[in-house]
Amino acid sequence: MKIKFLLPVIVLVFIASSCEKKKEPVSVVPPETVKEEAVQAPMPSPSMRSSMGGYYEKQLAAGGVKIPNAKPYDLTFYENYGVNPFVDTEDDTRSTFAIDVDTASYTKSRAYLNDGNIPEKDAVRTEEFINFFDYGYIAPSQKEFSVFIDGCGSRFGKNCHLLRFGLKGMKIEPKDRKPAVLTFVIDVSGSMDREDRLELVKGSLELLLEELKESDSVGIVIYGSRGKVLMEHKGIKEKGKIKEAIKQLSAEGSTYAEEGLKLGYELAGKAFKTGAINRIILCSDGVANVGETGAEGILKTIEEHKDKGITLSAIGFGMENYNDVLMEKLGDKGNGHYAYVDDILEARRIFVENLTGTLQVIAKDVKIQIEFDPAAVRSYRLLGYENRDVADEDFRNDKVDGGEVGSGHSVTALYEIKLWDKPSGDRLGTFNIRYKKDNDIVEEENIQIKAETVKRDFSQAPDPLRLAACVAEFAELLKESYWAKDGNFKDVLDELLRIRSYENDGKVIELKALVSKAMQLKEAK
Repeated sequence: MKIKFLLPVIVLVFIASSCEKKKEPVSVVPPETVKEEAVQAPMPSPSMRSSMGGYYEKQLAAGGVKIPNAKPYDLTFYENYGVNPFVDTEDDTRSTFAIDVDTASYTKSRAYLNDGNIPEKDAVRTEEFINFFDYGYIAPSQKEFSVFIDGCGSRFGKNCHLLRFGLKGMKIEPKDRKPAVLTFVIDVSGSMDREDRLELVKGSLELLLEELKESDSVGIVIYGSRGKVLMEHKGIKEKGKIKEAIKQLSAEGSTYAEEGLKLGYELAGKAFKTGAINRIILCSDGVANVGETGAEGILKTIEEHKDKGITLSAIGFGMENYNDVLMEKLGDKGNGHYAYVDDILEARRIFVENLTGTLQVIAKDVKIQIEFDPAAVRSYRLLGYENRDVADEDFRNDKVDGGEVGSGHSVTALYEIKLWDKPSGDRLGTFNIRYKKDNDIVEEENIQIKAETVKRDFSQAPDPLRLAACVAEFAELLKESYWAKDGNFKDVLDELLRIRSYENDGKVIELKALVSKAMQLKEAK
């Protein structure tokens, strides 16, 4: 079930640091009653005060400057999608969801841990942790997807088995990629001056420019207090002028995201090319404080244009003053994707190593439905994808939005399943996938899931499956999932150390370090 984002920003603005002494929020103190010591509190820099839109002044008026609720970062917004429960097959035999190739939750959580903080629970989306890693799926040569199904006894779930479904998208070589008409919509409000985030945006876009082809073009829209077309679309032959425009970006003012996106779509519409990739790339911290400021209001702009063939990718930057809710929903509803850049190496992964996958979509509105055999499976639980739930009856309703998959992208879904003591038959159920091809022709594939798939012990499972299980458990622990309440980071780290074939994999080496940091931070509490 999706929960709408309704948290008014004004509530956060009026919370005082004295909440550390009183559990309930307090009102802003009238200026004539402000304590002298509050006025004399250390002031942040002018640029910091400007970027916060008066936040610190409100804090001082209320008697302090500390971040409310003992959070490591101020003004961060995440949505609580809950945690999937076990579902009895006697109540519902079908599990239906839209796929997700986003990885922002993992990189955002990585930034928390590298800063010495445990991520906020709602910042963790299990499927985005799982899909950050490479499980060695082989790309198909003749169709959009290859499908992999395997399983084993569960290492972390109690009295259950682990079932994995993997997809690998068709790989398109960079030289065969469609021409791209890219419209950068760049947030240059005051908040983008924090933590050098605008400088990281510049570096990221310069990396992207080096990978573009002569058939590609770039336009730039910026927004602060107002939106502005900074540069009409230019071909890559004029790369020097594009770079110069990017270098001149500077941060100031409020955040009129709605106007920036509207101008971006107008500019993209003027440069639209039939048969090309028409993509808006939004670079922002997701915070909006002028015009429409909530996700649902701004999404109306997206809905009007995506059906015309203009898609959107949302690329997030920054730790403090960050709105994950808006960025995740824009990437999802914009038929592009959502990624988070915490350093220039992550920018290189998105814009250099996987540019074709980032830009060229091979399948749209991808939905998966697992129909479990109630004679074999007693109950099941999908790990993650809480905000990608689709009604079972809408699986074959092609008007209902699904997920998008780019060239060479991989998608993994894990289930914990509980079997009957004496299951009947030789199958667990059916795997169904439905999607629209690039030409909008709908395809559906159905694969039987054999009972023998999950019969081996976890220790005998292939390394990629064991890695996926460890990543999922790591996410569930950070999320403080009920189903991981008896788990611990040490067990995850121990299992990771046993996976020999990933010993030299940079991502897995980093994962081990992050699990170790999380363990130390939890023990220090």
